[in-house]
Amino acid sequence: MYWVYSLPNWLFGLLTVGLFVAFGLAGVFPTRAWIRGMHAQCSHNDIVGFYLAGITVLYGVSLGLLAIGAWTTYTDTEAKVAQEAAALSTLYRSVNGLPEPPRSLLQNDLRLYTREVIDVGWPEQRRGILPTENRAPLDKFQRDFEAFEPFPEEQKILVADISREFDTLQGSRSIRLDSVTAELPPPLWALILLGALICIVVTWFFYMESLKMHLWMTVFTALLLGLMVFMVAALDNPYRGEVSVSPAPFERVYKQMVIPSK
Repeated sequence: MYWVYSLPNWLFGLLTVGLFVAFGLAGVFPTRAWIRGMHAQCSHNDIVGFYLAGITVLYGVSLGLLAIGAWTTYTDTEAKVAQEAAALSTLYRSVNGLPEPPRSLLQNDLRLYTREVIDVGWPEQRRGILPTENRAPLDKFQRDFEAFEPFPEEQKILVADISREFDTLQGSRSIRLDSVTAELPPPLWALILLGALICIVVTWFFYMESLKMHLWMTVFTALLLGLMVFMVAALDNPYRGEVSVSPAPFERVYKQMVIPSK
């Protein structure tokens, strides 16, 4: 079902809501005669209404908690991306204190890594692929850095800071990659979908003399449930779809990297 994240956001939402509404309407017509027979002796609409209120409250609370969880995962992912970009910016500024030629060589490695993250890594993340191959610039940075042997004492202190900041960058990168496949597990998605369908099915048990009234009640219930499910789905995969974490922090860092060279 990941193909839905390649759709425009409005089409994704329209498709989700449309499926719920279609399901609701599809059940009203074939069940109407049977439900009318159940209400022939005495109307049970009050019981059905009480039951519908109970399950919708239970479902709403459950879905609300899952929506909060999806939003928390989304914001945490944004924070992880910003943390890695900040570590990258700090490392780049620290390298600026080294003499030539190591300074230009190491800064060029970091610029290459930033472009790899933006141009190669991010499109792969949006397809749910771990972008492991764009580590090459970091490996080159490490080799170039280890080949530089500082002699003055002040350079040794700076090199120690750079080494620590490089470790921080690698740790932040690992944390970001771990979040690429973060999503709600299938059992929770089964709960979301089955719960929504059960709520719609209960609306079929109302009997109204006006078919239009029954249809509109079912449509509005299915519409609301479809919108809620769409909201959770849009936030569930932080790197997929239009509602996704962007590489904007890395793009800002890259602009800071190239401005001094102009």
